[in-house]
Amino acid sequence: MPDATDADGLTVGQVSAHLGVTVRALHHWDEIGLARPSLRTAAGYRLYTAGDLERLHRVVVYREIGLGLDGIRTVLDDPTADVPGALRAQRAQVAERIDRLQRLGDGLDRMIDAHERGLLLTAGQQAAIFGPRWNPDWPAQARQRYGDTAQWLQYAERSASRGPEEWRTVADAVAAFERALGEAMDAGVAPGSPEANRLVESHREVFASYFPLTRQMQVCLGRMYEADPGFAAHYDGIRAGLATWFRRVIDAGARAHGIDPDTATWE
Repeated sequence: MPDATDADGLTVGQVSAHLGVTVRALHHWDEIGLARPSLRTAAGYRLYTAGDLERLHRVVVYREIGLGLDGIRTVLDDPTADVPGALRAQRAQVAERIDRLQRLGDGLDRMIDAHERGLLLTAGQQAAIFGPRWNPDWPAQARQRYGDTAQWLQYAERSASRGPEEWRTVADAVAAFERALGEAMDAGVAPGSPEANRLVESHREVFASYFPLTRQMQVCLGRMYEADPGFAAHYDGIRAGLATWFRRVIDAGARAHGIDPDTATWE
């Protein structure tokens, strides 16, 4: 490689600043023979000529559209290369990435909405799925009350992936459980009995559609079902006294697992 003075070419640092690429990248391209400087100073420093700079410009252009270094070498050095074909193939890959990123963006939008709204359903969809007694303001109220909890985050993550049909499946499971609850009370099932304890487990399984429910958390829910006017009205609307009976069933199930309902806390 010919020796030269600094006036004969640009240094690696100057080329790096001019092209907006790192010095490390320039050294790598030199090492693999993709874009080598034509000159060296007496001290051994690389110097790039105008012709070197033109090749580097082309390397940068092809790299920015996503061609790999081997592909760039082929385009620049192989006179038989099908450049339009290579670019079309790259365009197809770019289109796939754009589509994938668009789906990712859509998923992020849904996750944001789910964290902020709870349910990604219109008021009409909610009424159709959850029934005429459903209040479309409930998700916003729940967000206001529980939005800073880990359970709300878990609920939002599940909600983001659900559409109307998935929520209908959840609603059907809840409705089936509540029917079983009312029928068990009618049949005189006693809290603490095997049948009652199976209902406790069914409740935890159904509730897991929203977020995982520990036994201590279930006890806390049982208290709320009885004490909160809205929940009490809902359960007592299924069967008179069901809210209190259900709380007793949950408490008895907790005791069977060594949990004192009087000291249970939300985990």
